[in-house]
Order: sequence, then C-alpha cells, then structure tokens
Amino acid sequence: MRSIRVETSTATILLTETPEPKVRDRQTGEIAKDAVSGEALMKVGVVYIDEGESALIHVTVPESGVTDGLTLGAPVSLPGLVARPWESVFNGQQRHGIAYRAAAVAAGAFPGAVVGAGA
Repeated sequence: MRSIRVETSTATILLTETPEPKVRDRQTGEIAKDAVSGEALMKVGVVYIDEGESALIHVTVPESGVTDGLTLGAPVSLPGLVARPWESVFNGQQRHGIAYRAAAVAAGAFPGAVVGAGA
C-alpha cells in the first residue's frame, strides 16, 4: 500500500513512551528488522496534537535514528514521518489500521504558534 507523508510543522508531538525494540514475533522475542538495511527497529509512543485534535500513536524508527536527550512528556520531532494503511487476517478475523514510520525521533520544541498563545 501507499505511504502518506504526515505534515508535522504545525503539530505538537510529545513523547509518551520511551523507545524500545520492536518485537516481530512475540513467541520467540525476535526483534523486527528493516527489510532493506537489516537494521533493528525501535517503537516509540507519542501524542500527536494538531488543529485541536490529538491521537496517541506508536511510531517505528530505525535504531540509529533514536537520539540522546529524549525525555518523557517533552516535545519531539519525527523527521520523515509517514503513515501506511494496513490490513491482515489474524485467527480468522480481518484487522486493519495505520502504521507510522519516521527516519528518526529527536528532542524537539513546541511550534512557534503555541509558545506565545497564553500571553
């Protein structure tokens, strides 16, 4: 399926879960790897806030894209964020959703429009 770029320039993105290895197979504990590079993948939880709406999402990033200085509750940036719709059949039930992927997760800042909003 097609990947859709997610515009993040006006959004506030806050870290809600620290990066941890993305598990490919829960039974064996196998860590997910990038299909092209073979690099281990990490999962990070964020709240994405834009235009008065918010969503809790998990974003997959390559292990090398996890930067130092990440703090729970603090703003982060997700360069190259894309959304990819998916569907599958599991135990006879059809499931679907949206998978998010970014090139990195880095300490960020609040968008300029939000910083002075309370003044």
